[in-house]
Amino acid sequence: MTDLPIDQGTRVTLNFALTFPDGEVIDSTFDKQPATLEIGDENLPENFEAYLMGLKAGDREVFEVPPEKAFGQHNPSNVQTFKRHEFSADMVLEPGVMISFADARQSELPGVVSRVEGDQVDVDFNHPLAGRTLMFEVEIIDVEPVSTAH
Repeated sequence: MTDLPIDQGTRVTLNFALTFPDGEVIDSTFDKQPATLEIGDENLPENFEAYLMGLKAGDREVFEVPPEKAFGQHNPSNVQTFKRHEFSADMVLEPGVMISFADARQSELPGVVSRVEGDQVDVDFNHPLAGRTLMFEVEIIDVEPVSTAH
């Protein structure tokens, strides 16, 4: 157990929970194995990493994360309208169904059907948590320099 504060170049073992302010759990490691990540490895969005900076092993904190620091505000221009015939005939299209699209770089881009009306299908490409305030609870178990060999 070290007294090393979390910063760039550290490997962190932690438990975390992401919840809505009403307590609904989105994701949590508290009931599973703790997560280990390197600061800057993009396992955790940069804005969430910023909350960890300076914490040490043994620290436990809860942060309220506004949409701007979480997954952004809901952007109406990220909702696209498609024609029904652009989807395979056997595809279930109803609100809440997630569909995976390929973007211009052939990366996977998930979208959620938000509305189906006649021949029009609206697909929302906003992050499902966009526009939401989240609670980010962390328990820091260990902090070590990345260069340490195991």
